[in-house]
Amino acid sequence: MPMQAHEIEALLRETFPDAQIQVGGSDGVHMSAMVIDESFRGKNRVQQQRAVYAALKGKMDGPSGELHALALTTKAPE
Repeated sequence: MPMQAHEIEALLRETFPDAQIQVGGSDGVHMSAMVIDESFRGKNRVQQQRAVYAALKGKMDGPSGELHALALTTKAPE
């Protein structure tokens, strides 16, 4: 079952409550997200993106994943 943008944002807010989060996409399967959070400071892109995928709690895992693709931008605030 596809995920709506507000569902993705809610999962991300659980892990990154103070982050700037923008979620886009219209089909619920191929989505985009930008997460800007202080916890990313000093971490490389792979570490940042792994943290986001962990926050999604398996929604992208396996053949029955609810979210097929997520174009992801992560960074620490400037």
